[in-house]
Amino acid sequence: MASRTDSLVFAALGGLGEIGMNLGLYGFGPEGQRKWLMVDCGISFAGEDVPGVDLILPDIRFIEEERDNLVGIVITHAHEDHIGAIADLWPRLRAPLFATPFAAGLLEARRLSEPGAPKVQITVVPQGGRFSLPPFDCEFIPVAHSIPEACALAIRTPLGLVVHSGDWKIDPTPTIGLPTDEARLRALGEEGVLAFICDSTNVLRDGVSPSEADVEVGLAELIKSAPARVAVTTFASNVARLYAVAKAAAEAEREVVVFGRAMERVLDVAGDCGYLEGLPPFRSPDVYGYLPRDKVLALLTGSQGEPRAALARVASDSHPDISLSPGDRVIFSSRTIPGNERPVNRIINELSRRGIEVITDRTHLVHVSGHPRRGELQALYSWLRPQIAIPAHGEALHLTEHRAFAKAQGVPHVLRPLNGDLVQLAPGKPAIVDTIPVGRVYKDGTVLVGMGEPAIPERRRLAFSGIVSVSLALDSRGEITGDPQISFSGMPAAVSDGEMLELIDDAVADVLDGLPRAKRRDPDSVAKAIERAVRAEVQHAWGKKPTCHVHVLAV
Repeated sequence: MASRTDSLVFAALGGLGEIGMNLGLYGFGPEGQRKWLMVDCGISFAGEDVPGVDLILPDIRFIEEERDNLVGIVITHAHEDHIGAIADLWPRLRAPLFATPFAAGLLEARRLSEPGAPKVQITVVPQGGRFSLPPFDCEFIPVAHSIPEACALAIRTPLGLVVHSGDWKIDPTPTIGLPTDEARLRALGEEGVLAFICDSTNVLRDGVSPSEADVEVGLAELIKSAPARVAVTTFASNVARLYAVAKAAAEAEREVVVFGRAMERVLDVAGDCGYLEGLPPFRSPDVYGYLPRDKVLALLTGSQGEPRAALARVASDSHPDISLSPGDRVIFSSRTIPGNERPVNRIINELSRRGIEVITDRTHLVHVSGHPRRGELQALYSWLRPQIAIPAHGEALHLTEHRAFAKAQGVPHVLRPLNGDLVQLAPGKPAIVDTIPVGRVYKDGTVLVGMGEPAIPERRRLAFSGIVSVSLALDSRGEITGDPQISFSGMPAAVSDGEMLELIDDAVADVLDGLPRAKRRDPDSVAKAIERAVRAEVQHAWGKKPTCHVHVLAV
């Protein structure tokens, strides 16, 4: 039973206003004494705007301060944008974690492959399972998606039932795993759904998504008709797609060779969970070169143009274990995630230049989305009939369009919060009532750094205009001893030539001549003055201001 001071709230630390880095929070109880439930803990992949950064994680300082009141972390499925931050952030929370067998298996496999990764306390719950984390009662509802064992989450509280969709679609023939459980979702609608937090990824697309079974047919035809080698690249986590490729390869009497640690890890876990039964064994890279061209199929990571993945190295003909020749066929059984178009197109063009046939979803049904289009959204809204709708898992455009769509479905209350907005779902009229701290954390190598880390803008400046380094020695009277040592990096040869060295030499001499003797004895004052003068001199000659490092040694 709820007391008069209890309230039910929702907030996101990631995933609202962006695709990726999903982390939702549900709170129940009096203000200041709430218990919290976390749903998912994912990453985003860094772009060119943050050079040198590998991954982007949500800033969890709010829930870290509330960790004594965090009753659990629930994982809806095993995609990186939902579980990728667990290894780095769980040690700061140390709350019990609940996941399906496949998600738990992937988390454990990653831990074993990464030295120093924490041992996470995981409770394994099957699809359809129910577990209690007072004051929350949770149920995993099977849904179809592009990874095994995806679940929507039914969260029961004393103030009402919330359905958190996770990532989903309606696919009656998913080939691997369970279809979306229409009967259970309709039953939740009969029970009465207070609020529905729902995937917005494909809200801009009409109709319904094709089935994974349709892709299986298309891939089988392309693999069977290939005259020479076949290479297929797809998302490593899409077990249904990997199964379809391996099945088609077996029917075409081709052996499947796997390239890429992420794909090997997923196949190991999928095999342990029983999803690869009936398939011949996958082969290791060392046998590839011994197989006839018409008897081999390579499964490759790198569908998003990742420079260190197997496909990029194959395209540049620099992979130690696999090469392709004119007449071979490469199938991109994937879609290009927005922001990855340039590296993907670079790989496609390189393969095409070498006479290798490239097939994508532009011309063949070799990929389907794992997210619902408008027809599927309409069906689920009709099954659940929620009182409140909150669009999630999308950029601002997706959330705004989803808000209009939900209103058109007759949902009485539709809100469009963004990351950090605290929404009161009950009691009373739902509304955004507060904000909580949010932000991003960058994973730079093995180190986590905040958004204010100065190294990131420094790298952007270095990439844009290079660096000039000046070293000089001053004696106790502030007189220069010897010639300044000047070096350039990242600047055109036409700028960093002997003439520029002379100009910088003169600029350093002018600075020292112009400084009072007292300031010339202060290395910091000398360094700042020389830095300003050198940058101005280079800008006059080049039109750009490089970063300038000045080292003054007092002797």
